[in-house]
Amino acid sequence: MKKKLTGTVTSAKADKTRRVEVQRLYQHPQYNKIVRGKTVCHVHDEENQSKEGDTVEIVECRPRSKTKRWELVSVIKSAHIV
Repeated sequence: MKKKLTGTVTSAKADKTRRVEVQRLYQHPQYNKIVRGKTVCHVHDEENQSKEGDTVEIVECRPRSKTKRWELVSVIKSAHIV
């Protein structure tokens, strides 16, 4: 089974590549406090359909380049840019 994640596009400057941040909460091992963390994924977007600020669903895939290991499945929520 391939992993599916939901995150926010933080950079859409490169062609067919998006930088997506996935937020997560975890408990600190020593202090037992709930801590926010983020994971940065470089995502392959074949049709350039997402833009900065969008909430997207991604799925893991074969390595596309040195850093790209994820593919865009769909845009869940589009960002409103004023």
